[in-house]
Amino acid sequence: MTSILLKNCTLLNSDSPELQENIHILITEDRITEVSETPIKSSTAHVIDVKGKTVMPGLIDAHVHLIATTVDLSKLINEPASLTVLRAHKIAEDMLMRGFTSVRDAAGADWGLTAAIDQGIVAGPRVFFAGKALSQTGGHGDFRASTAHWDHCTCFSSHYDLSIVADGVSAVRKAAREELRKGASQIKIMASGGVASPTDPIWNLQYSEEEIRAIVWEAQSWDKYVMAHAYTSEAVTRAIEYGVRCIEHGNLIDKKTAQLMVRKDAFLIPTLVTLDAMQKEGTSWGLPQVSMDKLQIVRKAGLDILEMTHKEGVKVGFGTDLLGELHHYQSLEFSIRAQILTPFEVIQSATVINAELVKRTGELGVIQNGALADILVVDGNPLADLNLLQEQGKHLPLIMKGGKAYKNTLV
Repeated sequence: MTSILLKNCTLLNSDSPELQENIHILITEDRITEVSETPIKSSTAHVIDVKGKTVMPGLIDAHVHLIATTVDLSKLINEPASLTVLRAHKIAEDMLMRGFTSVRDAAGADWGLTAAIDQGIVAGPRVFFAGKALSQTGGHGDFRASTAHWDHCTCFSSHYDLSIVADGVSAVRKAAREELRKGASQIKIMASGGVASPTDPIWNLQYSEEEIRAIVWEAQSWDKYVMAHAYTSEAVTRAIEYGVRCIEHGNLIDKKTAQLMVRKDAFLIPTLVTLDAMQKEGTSWGLPQVSMDKLQIVRKAGLDILEMTHKEGVKVGFGTDLLGELHHYQSLEFSIRAQILTPFEVIQSATVINAELVKRTGELGVIQNGALADILVVDGNPLADLNLLQEQGKHLPLIMKGGKAYKNTLV
């Protein structure tokens, strides 16, 4: 039985903004088995002295796209699956090396990629995947140009696809059941227009009440839930009223909609860094002008919506939604949010709030007895300087997931 003892920790836990000094943590196999204010004696544990450094829970990003290996998503259809998956492995490993020990994939990843990580074939964070997102014809998941005449069918394709087009109650039921059958942790739907898709305006409403309720029922029948891509108040309100549990983006919602989300105990995952990254580099990586134009509509409202929803008491989680060549901006989301929130509030969004979202409260996002041993050691105090969580993990000498050290420069 493998055990590790971290001694002399300065502990930053997600339940209090106060640092705890001289804490000792015993890890047995993949779990934390003891957290003590007094020294822990063990004759078998490998001891790591972390005096002068901060120990905190592993981070959770609730909106990633591991399979989105290029900014111009239309190119994925012509890329060999072998190349896509190898690029995805590199994206996953880089996320882990930034301190993200768990991620929720919001369309694209599947059981195979998740299993490769779980079995240790490749390094990466723990993945909660949605499989293929469900989109109506002409919706945010339909990447055909307006001039295309071929049907959106991926029946015989060997490439990874981020979405599946399904119209009508029977079709969306079957599509949801297929993703659940294949092991999806949650179902993703497109409930409004989006930036990266070529033909739908941002304000466009997608899927009927009957279709959304059918998808929600299918997810709930598996004790799972539905997450919805939606920007406007009208799109978000419809989704929440019809049973959706989590809204992605939400840049154009109003206070009334935020209050509805609180009453319905719904989550919001703003994704601010991707808008900044696409503004900087989107054109150079092939993002079409129509997408750059739509980007301006939602980008300016991001910080205002973060401030308003936080004040209204919405459960605001941490997500990034980066694509392809822009994934290296992932940790910049911390600094963007710190313009509005305190460092502790930002860290909470990436730990305990996201742990509740993925239904792993008490196991993820916290350092306590019985939790999974997802642990970061930081050179310094992130509450005083959130930049310590940036620079591609430069300031993280120890990154542990499930009791295994994937990076350790303290030995």
